[in-house]
Amino acid sequence: MPLLPSLGRAVGTGVKATRLLLRGSVRSGAWATRRVGTARAKGAANEIGMIRLFDLHALSSAGDALVAIGLAGTIFFNVPLGEARGKVALYLLITMIPFALLAPVVGPILDHFRHGRRYALALTFLGRAFLAYVLAGNLTDWVLYPAAFGVLALSRAYGVARSAAVPRLLPEGVGLSQVNARASVYGTFAGAVVAPIGLLAFKIGPEWSLRVSAVIFVVGVVIALRLPPRADSDPPEAVPHWWRTMLRLGRAEDRPLANRLVISTLLGSASLRLLYGFTLLFLAFVIAANQLDTTVLGHDIGRKAAIGVIGGALAVGTFLSTAAGTRLAIRRPLALQSAGLMVSAAAAVAATVFYSLLMVALFALITSIFSGISKLAVDASIQERVPERLRASAFAHSETVLMIAFVLGGGIGLLPLGGRTGVALAAILAIAGAIRAGLVAARLHSERLSGRVDAPAADSAEPKPDEKTPADPWPEAPTVPTRSRPNPGPRSRTSGPADGERNLDKTLVEPPSDGKRRFGRRKKTEMPPPPPPEPTTTEVKPEVKPDPALAPPGFHVYRPSSAGRPSTNGTNAPEEDA
Repeated sequence: MPLLPSLGRAVGTGVKATRLLLRGSVRSGAWATRRVGTARAKGAANEIGMIRLFDLHALSSAGDALVAIGLAGTIFFNVPLGEARGKVALYLLITMIPFALLAPVVGPILDHFRHGRRYALALTFLGRAFLAYVLAGNLTDWVLYPAAFGVLALSRAYGVARSAAVPRLLPEGVGLSQVNARASVYGTFAGAVVAPIGLLAFKIGPEWSLRVSAVIFVVGVVIALRLPPRADSDPPEAVPHWWRTMLRLGRAEDRPLANRLVISTLLGSASLRLLYGFTLLFLAFVIAANQLDTTVLGHDIGRKAAIGVIGGALAVGTFLSTAAGTRLAIRRPLALQSAGLMVSAAAAVAATVFYSLLMVALFALITSIFSGISKLAVDASIQERVPERLRASAFAHSETVLMIAFVLGGGIGLLPLGGRTGVALAAILAIAGAIRAGLVAARLHSERLSGRVDAPAADSAEPKPDEKTPADPWPEAPTVPTRSRPNPGPRSRTSGPADGERNLDKTLVEPPSDGKRRFGRRKKTEMPPPPPPEPTTTEVKPEVKPDPALAPPGFHVYRPSSAGRPSTNGTNAPEEDA
């Protein structure tokens, strides 16, 4: 029976191959995990607080990616072009509503409870986990849009709280823009890792990707609570009322966006974000309407592949911007944004003149790169120039402005314009933004960033005029000397107040009379004799004798006046007659 031995050898070979495959998979997975952990620790400068913040951002990005995968097929796929425009417009409005609440509500609340920032971050993850689980069972009900709105709002609230916590956990030797870029790269990598898992779960059912995202958000709750306590701000001495914080009733310096560098940087980033939103939606609908030739190097790649090329250009540009930001120390954000808008305007003009898929994709790539770098510049400006008590509100306002710019650009992109006409309109917008950014950069050429945050100088380095400083409890204490040269001579006075305020020992060291130098010897200082004690006078009070008629029996034995008189044989001396 030669068949049985052959079958046994085949089974044995298969088992060995499977075992080797599993062993290789485990080893390669362990190697990849070690490499990712090493890169994460190096990017965070081995600071445990920043490492955990990177992990938190990775979990947030992964969970949001799975939610987007779960909702994408339900909202956008397999619909006609006209209906798709309406659904995209509805999605833009839904996206806009959370940002309308972000600046006046979420930002002030996070500023109000900034001494509990870890719990605020954990709450955003817990809320998203609950809403993702609710979405998993209600993809076709009326609950879909409110739950999606809640997930998006909590995701934006997380972004604001995380950006406000970065300066508290910033390691030494790393700039703010570099840390923000490294966190973005780490989050992008996490989203790319979980994307195949989400697609596989989506093949089983759209609700399964949402359930996996709920599990990831629950893990994020634990990581948020494990952040170091210094992620929380110091609690204020007097917490204002919540309504006063939300309405910003108080001093004029409590405006979140009052620094001119922050405002100018935000407007420059909004110009690039408007171009990004226009490019994303306009080109997708232009390709879908067959208004752009899909031929590349003599081959027609089709509409879906052309849309993939545009989407890939935007995604690659975003990744390149964050990758460049990990090494780029942003010092002059206005000059950087002005250069970015000029290059984008030149690319838009070239795409208008040489209207083709490759030129349009190049324009999308350049716009995406400089849009991402401008966002890093805005975050670094707010983290450095805005006081900590207003930092969350400043981030909420900046996110709202950038989202308004994105929605405005997307709304323009939804207009039924011709392909070349729309790209020419984008060129005009880019040129206008470049001119404005150039004028502002020339006017504020002296404004530069240091890459670090100085919390005491930003918050309360100098007391306000109405604040009282405590009095010095020891005004005559010796002060630390300020040396004008390395080794002061023997006649130099090193501490203490002026001569009129304090008696100093001015005896100088003299050389010995025998000619031999003895170090450490000095003449004996004659101390003045102590002053004689002042005579004290004792006031003698007259003795008060009670009335014999009113004195109780035995008073002559126990009264105090008899204590000081001599007695004989235990009896008191005879009293004097009254």
